[in-house]
Order: sequence, then structure tokens, then C-alpha cells
Amino acid sequence: MAAAEREQLTRIFAETTTIAVVGASGDPAKPAHQIPRYLQGQGYRIIPVNPRGGELLGEPVARSLAEVDGPVEVVEVFRPSAETPEIAREAADIGAKVLWLQLGIESEEARKIAEAAGLTVVMDRCMGETHRQLGLGPGPD
Repeated sequence: MAAAEREQLTRIFAETTTIAVVGASGDPAKPAHQIPRYLQGQGYRIIPVNPRGGELLGEPVARSLAEVDGPVEVVEVFRPSAETPEIAREAADIGAKVLWLQLGIESEEARKIAEAAGLTVVMDRCMGETHRQLGLGPGPD
């Protein structure tokens, strides 16, 4: 990882208290459950976002980003790339600072939308593994 990228990613983690997780899963076998659980264990407030609603990781599940109550610095996405442009618009609408697309998720359209709204964009990178690579924690299981 290049020094500038390392610095940017370290700053994201340092400036983040709340992460909205779009596509959070109740299935403990899925990364969309494991990574938010890990980040929550590292002290970040996790707001699960899933149309099913309910409760996850001890938090009420917002059915959409528009339903999220309070400030969110990072919108972490566990949804197919085709859905990310709309998620980027919603992230901008709620005042998020970062759009983070998990490993295997990329969209130039989402990047353009988010960057035009002033968001930093991270694509195709696991947030939990990056936390470990930066020496900020042990990393997810």
C-alpha cells in the first residue's frame, strides 16, 4: 500500500465514529455480518441498513440510509455493484464523508456521484482487513 493511500485510510478510521452498513446480514457466516461485528468490537458505532429491518448486533436496523438517525461518517456497502450508484446518492444525501465499497464491489458511476458530492471513495477493499493492515486492530476472524 502506497504511503498516500495508507495516510488516507488511516485518517478515515481516525475520523470515524459511526458506520452505516448497507446490506448488513444477520447470518454470522457472511462477511456482511463478520466485518460490522469486528468493527463494532473495535469501538465503532455500527448502524445496520437492510430493508428487512429488525435488530442486528444489538442495534435497530434502518430499512434505508434515509432512515438512519444521526451523523454517519462512513457508508460501508455489501451490495452488488449495480446498486451502488443509488447508494452513493443516498450517502451524499445523509451527509456521509466516505463511501466504502467492500471487496469485490466496484462502480465508476458510484465513484463519480460520491466524489461530485465531496465524499471520499474506497472501492474493492475490505474495511476489516484494511483496519488490520494499518495496524489498528487484530482484524476480523
